Amino acid sequence: MKTNKSLTTTLILFATILSLVVLSCQPKQRVRSATEKHYDLKGKVVAVDKNKHEITIAHEEVKDYMPSMTMPFKVKDDWVFEIAVPGNQIVANLIVDGTESWLEEVVLTENTTSDSSTMPVEGAGPTAGTEVPNYRLINQDGKTIRLHDYKGKALLLTFVYTRCQDPNQCTLMSSNFAAIDQELQKQQELYDKTHLLSISFDPAYDTPKVLRSYGASYTGEYSDENFAHWEFASGSADEVKGVAQFFGLKYFQDTPSGEEQVIHSLRTVVIGPDGKVIKVYRGNEWKPEELLKDLEGAVANTK
Repeated sequence: MKTNKSLTTTLILFATILSLVVLSCQPKQRVRSATEKHYDLKGKVVAVDKNKHEITIAHEEVKDYMPSMTMPFKVKDDWVFEIAVPGNQIVANLIVDGTESWLEEVVLTENTTSDSSTMPVEGAGPTAGTEVPNYRLINQDGKTIRLHDYKGKALLLTFVYTRCQDPNQCTLMSSNFAAIDQELQKQQELYDKTHLLSISFDPAYDTPKVLRSYGASYTGEYSDENFAHWEFASGSADEVKGVAQFFGLKYFQDTPSGEEQVIHSLRTVVIGPDGKVIKVYRGNEWKPEELLKDLEGAVANTK
């Protein structure tokens, strides 16, 4: 009897351990948010950054969300970074939920017709103290502007696509600039000695009319906005490329189409009243209050 009881206890214990092992091997099911939206994404892997958990993808148009472009996406599944290489074709589910976006249900296939070599997605860009060239652009009013026009003021500059709706990318940059602009309005002396400029990567679509509408929606002034303090600009493809590359943004030539595209990395720059770079921010982790301090310091150093 004792032997049978001992055997029964052992079998129960074994079954319990086995069930725990099986459960631990099952993929964890994520709890879905009621507010998240899903989009089908297709494209080609351009670069893989395991440390940042990002894959840069030259993607096709994402229906009902944004046009084709090349940009980094967050991927939470570790296994993807063990096999993904530049040149892979990728299909995934793009999840957008409030201020977050990421890829799930990733499928990778080898593309033997494309270059699979690794390429940097960002350049070094200028160091502090470098003078910014006098680049020419066209603003939201269709007027020619040059970066040296802002000498004498501290200039805050960033890059956007008006059609980029990703909450971690252009939407965040423009929202942060709007917050900075509003805070500067509370300090008249600082407001008068600063200027904001958002430059579009997409000159073919982002015409002065489009930039005016986009900018006014962020300032909240709409038809009353005069853009005296925060301007929006673009230019010819070559003009925009010149500015973007100076600040460390990369372009690549897609194959086999041969189309040249900018890699949509985030870059925000503080330029002093003397026209020289004070600080370059990469990515989206900076906060408006950090840049406000930079602007205050830039203005104070000119007194």
